[in-house]
Amino acid sequence: MKQEKSTMDKIRDMQHRIEARQQRIGKGKYGRVLKMARKPTNEEYEKTAKITGAGILLIGAIGFLIYFIVDVVIPWILGALG
Repeated sequence: MKQEKSTMDKIRDMQHRIEARQQRIGKGKYGRVLKMARKPTNEEYEKTAKITGAGILLIGAIGFLIYFIVDVVIPWILGALG
């Protein structure tokens, strides 16, 4: 008859799996990236935030322009043509 594992045995097994996974972090395909990763400086963070904000505004402006053309310009042209 198979005996159930105790709670402590289950916890030890889980801890062993976590530790084994942690030891493999630097050996996978993302290991080099994780080893080179670092916290950005304030200057890098500010530049990234500005570029991201500009990109969001640009995409929003393009979307508004498309909406304006479809909702206002095309009906005006079709109305003028008869």
